[in-house]
Amino acid sequence: MARCGVASRRACEQLIVAGRVQVNGRTVRELGVKVDPDRDEVRVDGRVIRPPSKLLYYMLNKPAGYVTTVSDPQGRPTVMSLVPSEDRLYPVGRLDLDTEGLLLLTNDGPLAHRLTHPRYGVRKLYRAKVAGVVGAEAVARLEQGVLLEDGPTAPARVRVIRQDKETAVLEIELAEGRKRQVRRMCQAVGHPVLYLKRIGFGPLRLGRLPVGAYRPLTDAEVAALRRAAQLA
Repeated sequence: MARCGVASRRACEQLIVAGRVQVNGRTVRELGVKVDPDRDEVRVDGRVIRPPSKLLYYMLNKPAGYVTTVSDPQGRPTVMSLVPSEDRLYPVGRLDLDTEGLLLLTNDGPLAHRLTHPRYGVRKLYRAKVAGVVGAEAVARLEQGVLLEDGPTAPARVRVIRQDKETAVLEIELAEGRKRQVRRMCQAVGHPVLYLKRIGFGPLRLGRLPVGAYRPLTDAEVAALRRAAQLA
């Protein structure tokens, strides 16, 4: 099952494995169970879970200093405080605490899953200010894939936007989204990231949305995201 309407996808999986989810009166413990929201009754700890009555989609220009979670045990501010809504929303993927830029929030679980799963290869575009003079060799390594502690990265698209004596600005496009991936890739080729911002997610671009501001996606943008995620 995709998001169960009470928690994040990962938390939902934990609820299923723990035997706390029932579908039509039967406890399920295996992941991937198909549910028809119009026919099947889903309960968590005995409470009936209703699908959202309306699907919502927002773009946020995330500021630095906010964690990309629904709640934080350390009490740090979360991105959810920036998009007030009576409906329960979830961030699509994550941006690091110190990273700014385009973040999607929605209650559309199947779309969120596909947008973040590496199988579907939805690309994310970042602008990074890095230390040092970035030569052709470093660009080639980033493009071909860098060996990190959790394995080699997939090929990336890299473009040097600006270069001076001490720093460079790069645009890096990835089809995967590992934890702190852009920072780790640049560190691996000798150019630590000084500033990082995501400016594109699939077909969407951040544009001139101010830092800390959000807006609903248009119908055309939602349709483009669904095409990018290979959803009918």
